[in-house]
Amino acid sequence: MTHSRPVIRELLDTAALAPRRDLGQNFVADPNTVRRIAALARVGPGDRVVEIGAGLGSLTLALADTDAHVTAIEVDHGVVPILRQVVAERANVTVVEADAMTLDWPALLDDPSGDANQAGEADGPTAAGDAGAGDVRSTTDRSPWVLVANLPYNVATPLICDLLDEVPAIHRMLVMVQREAAERFAARPRTSAYGAVSVKTAYWGDARIVGHVPASVFVPRPNVESALVEITRHEPPPTDPGALFGLVRTAFGQRRKMLRRSLAGIVAPDTFEAAGISPTARPEELDVDAWCRLTDAHLAAGRPTPSPTTGDPTGSGPTGDGVSH
Repeated sequence: MTHSRPVIRELLDTAALAPRRDLGQNFVADPNTVRRIAALARVGPGDRVVEIGAGLGSLTLALADTDAHVTAIEVDHGVVPILRQVVAERANVTVVEADAMTLDWPALLDDPSGDANQAGEADGPTAAGDAGAGDVRSTTDRSPWVLVANLPYNVATPLICDLLDEVPAIHRMLVMVQREAAERFAARPRTSAYGAVSVKTAYWGDARIVGHVPASVFVPRPNVESALVEITRHEPPPTDPGALFGLVRTAFGQRRKMLRRSLAGIVAPDTFEAAGISPTARPEELDVDAWCRLTDAHLAAGRPTPSPTTGDPTGSGPTGDGVSH
């Protein structure tokens, strides 16, 4: 069972709630869409799934129907009681009230005997039905986690980048984001969508767009189209990621300039030659392997690198308005 448009309206009206623009809340109101996402997630019995922005539980129910163990994270204190009620009879669902941007992810995901109340800033019971948080996770092994989520557009890019950098326990992601953001995650070199976030994603994993979602399936209807992007981790190159992302972000901060200009005063001219990179190339012409060669040569020359946390994280401007369940 999943939520239809009338059910979404009834749940909100009964609780005297309305979608919050500050949280980018647009609730999925099409059962076929959430069932499609659950099918694309390729999860089932014994799998461990974490959902961010569970909202009223539209996607949560579809994921629960796969018999995977679902940890559903929701930040909205007003919506959490509804979510808990919706999944009350689903023993394979754990609800955690927390902000995904500040959540202690290792505590939540890496410790199978840990308490979700300590991992997040949860209030009250965290599990559906009679199962406690530890009870749900103790029924699984230490298999990698899968993230399946309809992410708020205003936090999607920094959140996914943070998870790629800091939460290796999440082996695969299937996320619904603004179409333009999805294109940046999966972009290839020499395309307009290719930017710093594309390089970061390619360093940590393989990304591909697996579907599109029309605005008409949300309540309220957003002004943007959505897409589903899948990111699967692979073994990253041995290049130091901090140094790599520092150079990448600096170069894409002036993406129309040649590298010899955007990295002037940072990368020495002979470093380009040592890496086999043309100094007249522009940032979007280099794939992740070329960026790694340039970074390795730069480090070998003993020169300092820019901070990986400065500049535009996407290399291509803002990510758009927010949408979540």
